[in-house]
Amino acid sequence: MKTDKLLLIDDDKELGELLVEFLASEGFSLELAYSGEEGLQKLAEKDYDLILLDVMMPGMSGLDVLREMRNANTVPVLMLTAKGDELDKVLGLELGADDYLPKPYSHRELVARIRALLRRIEMEHQRPGPAVQPVLTLGRVTLDTRVYQALIDKQDLELTQTEFKVLQTLMERAGQVVTKNELYQTVLGRPLEPYDRSIDMHVSNVRKKIMTLSEDYRPIKTLRGVGYQFVAN
Repeated sequence: MKTDKLLLIDDDKELGELLVEFLASEGFSLELAYSGEEGLQKLAEKDYDLILLDVMMPGMSGLDVLREMRNANTVPVLMLTAKGDELDKVLGLELGADDYLPKPYSHRELVARIRALLRRIEMEHQRPGPAVQPVLTLGRVTLDTRVYQALIDKQDLELTQTEFKVLQTLMERAGQVVTKNELYQTVLGRPLEPYDRSIDMHVSNVRKKIMTLSEDYRPIKTLRGVGYQFVAN
């Protein structure tokens, strides 16, 4: 059985040592970086399956790390944020984090969130079945699930893995309304939680990237209080 390799970037050494032991008992291999700079160095030297990234660190913050690593790395990132700090959550998701977990959190809650993200990534990298179209074109958008590339007018949207999954889910059900809870389950592998705006931010990021390359094209519609719909024409 494959052991998933995780990297925790957090200046709290005591927490890190506790998590190494606990996550090992859950079947994960966890390495530690106690600063943003050390975390980026480890990312440059080795591949990981998922990054646990604390936002509040002295010197180089977690947001700074995320901004720099997203220039060249698409590894899933679970942000660890201060409870109630909406600005950090929004900025982190805008910069390409996949999900967030507010502190304080239980170890069981952390494991559940890690497994949900890894399960989603594993499903994405499985070969498409015979009923699944590896290349999907609707309107001016083309998705190639074999290489996880999204194009608009033949220009690369440069989506994160989570943003790609959001767009793929909406396009596969074009013309239908996809509820927010359905998107949470499909994209993040967990149910919608009260006051959680993660999916809204991922959809917003996809829209911004589409508008950057094609300002007049807005295929994702919002049905307030319900969900989203991809309209090809």
